[in-house]
Amino acid sequence: MSDFSCGIIAVAMRTTLTIDDDVAFGLRKLQEKDHDKSFKEIVNEVLRRGLGAPKPKKKVKVKTFSMGLREGISLDNIEELLDQVEGPFRR
Repeated sequence: MSDFSCGIIAVAMRTTLTIDDDVAFGLRKLQEKDHDKSFKEIVNEVLRRGLGAPKPKKKVKVKTFSMGLREGISLDNIEELLDQVEGPFRR
């Protein structure tokens, strides 16, 4: 057996966090639902879920509809189009 081995070394880290009131309230509510778990266990579970969660993607849905371009109207010349749609005295 060699002196070196491959693997993951798990290290417990102790730290102090300042948790916002609304977050602490939510964590306490979760703890009330599961009396068997410590506050530490609840916090670790929530952090694990948050770290593994995919980033939410905002879905955009565009509703399209036909504008029914009138016969004889060309979109190639904007001045001519404006004259046809709004009249020659549009200016």
